[in-house]
Amino acid sequence: MSGRVLVVDDEKNITLVIQAMLEKAGYEAAVFNDSIEAVESIENEDPDVIVTDLHMPGKGGMEILEYCQKNFPQLPVVIITAFGTVESAVAALKKGAFDFITKPFDRTDLLNVVKKAVLTHRQRMKEPVPILPIEGQAPTPGISSIIGASAEMQEVFKVIAKIAQSPTTVLLSGESGTGKELVAYEIHRNSDRASKPFVKINCAAIPATLIESEMFGYEKGAFTGAVTSKPGKFELANEGTLFLDEVADMPLEMQVKLLRVLQEQEFERVGGISSVKVDVRIITATNKNLEDEVRHSRFREDLFYRLNVVPMRLPALRERREDIELLVRFFVQQLNRKLKKDISALSPELLNAFRLYAWPGNIRQLENVLERMVLMSEGPALRLSDLPAEIAQALGPMESEPEPEGGLSFKELVKRQTQGVERELIEKALEETGGNVTRAAEKLGLSRKGLQLKIKELGVKRPLD
Repeated sequence: MSGRVLVVDDEKNITLVIQAMLEKAGYEAAVFNDSIEAVESIENEDPDVIVTDLHMPGKGGMEILEYCQKNFPQLPVVIITAFGTVESAVAALKKGAFDFITKPFDRTDLLNVVKKAVLTHRQRMKEPVPILPIEGQAPTPGISSIIGASAEMQEVFKVIAKIAQSPTTVLLSGESGTGKELVAYEIHRNSDRASKPFVKINCAAIPATLIESEMFGYEKGAFTGAVTSKPGKFELANEGTLFLDEVADMPLEMQVKLLRVLQEQEFERVGGISSVKVDVRIITATNKNLEDEVRHSRFREDLFYRLNVVPMRLPALRERREDIELLVRFFVQQLNRKLKKDISALSPELLNAFRLYAWPGNIRQLENVLERMVLMSEGPALRLSDLPAEIAQALGPMESEPEPEGGLSFKELVKRQTQGVERELIEKALEETGGNVTRAAEKLGLSRKGLQLKIKELGVKRPLD
């Protein structure tokens, strides 16, 4: 895969070796032997990931990490250390490092870490950055990174406050883009484990052949390329929190091993002969219905019950429309800084359109749409005419201020927008199921016949099976 990597190491031969490995694998590599020069070049180089040595003259790897956390929070930083100790790895992860590799490193190990980091960076650029409450919004005590004044979000905040201090396993569910990772972090940050690591792993982003070594680590010589021992995510999260995202995509054979760790709080590294005991709080997340996955034998029933101790559903954006204006104003403020723009006003008609739209991609889609609008804007205000074509088309003809006589009645306007929401959801379900009406009906909670009638009524075009 392609991607741009910024490599920092004061040893020239190390940077040359890494550059050769990366370029052979299809990446672009910008290498620096001077850490201060590297930091000054980050914005111009626009990398997908930084790979930096831990100890260097001038700015060390930790200082580079802290600088990126402050100025480029979406940018993954991978630390290289010659020591290979769990302590140095945990220290880096606590500061927010994406991962670490140890010298001497294997080409496969390096490329696997870089690949995951690049994929993570591209995903992060589509998601909201953790934020502070914007001006005029009363902050929720203890929860500073989530915007939401709606009753639905206040309920989320209450649950976070109730469960944060316990070691109980939490299962977060909700559509993609609803902020599950952000909620997981807030649970950790408000717990008595806040000073310990918050370690994340995306079960869908790791090949089945690598997920065991990622989670449990491996011993030197465990497989070809294992030139040194490496702790896994469980070990690195000891005394802290491990966040398993997209847990429904974990292979069945790995689910058995995860169940054992949850039951016994111990595991063996790949190639290891002794057990490693850990104290880890588990938070999992999924955008799938795990009960359906269990019924279809894609997820173990015993593991589901272990994970579903405290279920917590995050509302879709269309279920918390009161928060849309707050989110829009916050993102515009952020995008003004990022894109060097000066949008100072939003038309009432545009805000109304934002509230009416279904937002199938939730907060992530809202931010992406706003970024496009801010980037393409030519004046100080965003207006209804600035809406991307696909959103305007989904909404249909919009009346800025419909008159009681001659225009659409309130009832007719509501009906039209409701049909637009239904059409969006049905099209999304059909797309996700490859046009299979039966499976789409199950996802939507409708009968097959009921969905067929809706498809005909709304004129929904089915994708090719």
